[in-house]
Amino acid sequence: MSATPVRVALLGCGSVGSQVVRLLREQSADLEARVGAPVELVGVAVRRLDARREVEVPEGLLTTDAAGLVASGVDVVVEVIGGIEPARSLILSALEHGASVVTANKALLAEDGATLFAAADKAGRDLYFEASVAGAIPILRPLRESLAGDRVRRVLGIVNGTTNFILDKMDTSGAGFTEALEEAQALGYAEADPTADVEGFDAAAKAAILASLAFHTRVVATDVHREGISEVSAADVASARQMGSVVKLLAICDLVEGPDGPAVSARVHPAMIPRSHPLASVREAYNAVFVESDAAGQLMFYGPGAGGSPTASAVLGDLVTVARNRLQDVRGVGESTYADLGVLPMGATTTRYHVAIDVEDKAGVLAAVAQEFAKQDVSIQTVRQQGRGEDAQLVVVSHRATDEALSATVAALREMSEVREVTSVMRVEGDSE
Repeated sequence: MSATPVRVALLGCGSVGSQVVRLLREQSADLEARVGAPVELVGVAVRRLDARREVEVPEGLLTTDAAGLVASGVDVVVEVIGGIEPARSLILSALEHGASVVTANKALLAEDGATLFAAADKAGRDLYFEASVAGAIPILRPLRESLAGDRVRRVLGIVNGTTNFILDKMDTSGAGFTEALEEAQALGYAEADPTADVEGFDAAAKAAILASLAFHTRVVATDVHREGISEVSAADVASARQMGSVVKLLAICDLVEGPDGPAVSARVHPAMIPRSHPLASVREAYNAVFVESDAAGQLMFYGPGAGGSPTASAVLGDLVTVARNRLQDVRGVGESTYADLGVLPMGATTTRYHVAIDVEDKAGVLAAVAQEFAKQDVSIQTVRQQGRGEDAQLVVVSHRATDEALSATVAALREMSEVREVTSVMRVEGDSE
């Protein structure tokens, strides 16, 4: 084995960074054997030297000079501070100074991954990012490498643990959104400001990364249609239960046929899926990603999607790979965007709707409602009436149609004199229809 250590700089020492420090220390002998040389942590950049941390950092490693650390000639820089800046500038500096980079920064990759990959290519260094999506679950490397000889058709996933916990509690206990969110916050699954999670921003960034890898096309977060779960009601969840379904916040990335040829569809929104679907059984804060490809068929990747230790596991896996590459003077897989497909707008994407409508309980109402669907060339799969009189409600599930046509149908329903209120609109996914 080489006597020269692989020198590693760590940016950030929060919940993930602290666990990276712990694993580097506890597994040093195993890491040395796997890499082929000692792995030496030479510095940890933090904002405050006196902040409380989950693990003790060896004396002399902490520094507030992140810029100086990444430019100090280290072999690998591990970035777990998150956000856009200063993370982007620090990663670019690290690459310019000859370091390979391991990052967990989904927001930066989804917003400006092109700049990072271009810098890695120019420097001839690795940029690895398994920890940016789904925590400890190995999903990016299978898409990047294991399925490189296959054609991926769809990636369907639960990629945000906070929202899955909330929706699971709503399903199992009958709680409303606010009550379930408060429980998630009390247990540490949700931040004090949960906007990034419950409004789908976190999942949209991950969807952009998954779509980019699956379809060899550069997809950014703004390409992803995004809806959160804050409008999901206990009635929506109960209605899904009556259909034998469950509500999940899904990241859905499809290879579709657009008006100009193959295209990418990428979206994040709550949807009803049958309880028979593998993703329906994903409980609490767990994540799962379901992949469909031509040759491999259907694959599912499941596990803890967040948390310091699971995410650090993914970081260390990347670190071992890039460290080996440094010793052998080779590079791993870079960005693949050869397909350069267009991104289909949400309105052109085909989906199905579940629509709950409060109506007047009188003859002809169902026919009038059905006529509005027919006007938009949307066919109805099922319809049922719940209640009578003032409590009369129609629940309609459509066949597949463009989202634009389905949205227009809902808008027309809201203008009908026979309709008191459209109380719920939710997409339906995950079955064979």
